[in-house]
Amino acid sequence: MSFAMLGPYAAFIVWSYAIVTVVVLALIGWVVSDYRRQQAILRDLDAKGITRRSGREAA
Repeated sequence: MSFAMLGPYAAFIVWSYAIVTVVVLALIGWVVSDYRRQQAILRDLDAKGITRRSGREAA
């Protein structure tokens, strides 16, 4: 497939795919970053001895 096969809207199509690719990669990066931040917060809470109620033994 060549650039000429896309017709007169080739630039629009290529830029659309490029922009969508950048947005998807940014979202993946944001999710990974947020996951790591949440894991750090949970490790900090565990270090302080704060646990979830569901993790406690029944009285």
